Amino acid sequence: MKTSRRTSEILDRLHQLYPQTECTLDIDDDPFHLLCRAVLSAQCTDVRVNQVSQVLFEKYPTYEDFLSAGQEKIGEIIKPCGFWKTKSAYLYDSAKLMKEQFHGELPKDADELEKFPGVGRKVANLLVSELFGIPAIVVDTHCMRVSGRLGLSSGKNPAVIEKELMKVLPKEEWAPFGHRMVDHGRAVCIARSPKCAECTLADICPKNGVGVKKPAETKKKTSGRGSKKV
Repeated sequence: MKTSRRTSEILDRLHQLYPQTECTLDIDDDPFHLLCRAVLSAQCTDVRVNQVSQVLFEKYPTYEDFLSAGQEKIGEIIKPCGFWKTKSAYLYDSAKLMKEQFHGELPKDADELEKFPGVGRKVANLLVSELFGIPAIVVDTHCMRVSGRLGLSSGKNPAVIEKELMKVLPKEEWAPFGHRMVDHGRAVCIARSPKCAECTLADICPKNGVGVKKPAETKKKTSGRGSKKV
């Protein structure tokens, strides 16, 4: 696949801005741990997830320990991550799935990973890319927003955006691009009043402050129904 000159320039500048980009969730020797952290990260900061999961895995290091502990005890530890009743059910049921269907081995296929409770395409792509080195694009809210503003994607649905980005980005850039979208989305191209005047991509960005909607004065209330697949 031939990458356009403009896309190559975007990638080069992002490389310069964030040369050491990486997943902000902790990754250790147990693949099941990253699955749990990713599920816990729904509507929770990665910093808090890393703190809480450290306590969780010190007490219950393996999926077998999750099964022995039970959902209630898992829930007591993960309360700070929010929606703890839903998430504790996801983690306990994931441990059951590990034992009963996958014989203790986390699958390397994204479609298979989506069988785990609370795991959608975004998390499945994160797992295959971080754990198994399989090229995949993690389309989260930062990636959706920043790639859209840069004109690399036009869809509103994560699945559509993923396919659009796969067509314009070289495979070796898929995983790091997702991380750099998070970096840039948090530091500069923020949702509320993006810092276009400070952005080193401004001269090649079709938005560049034009047509970027500012947030309403009041936030919409959330339904409070709990975590969903991500």
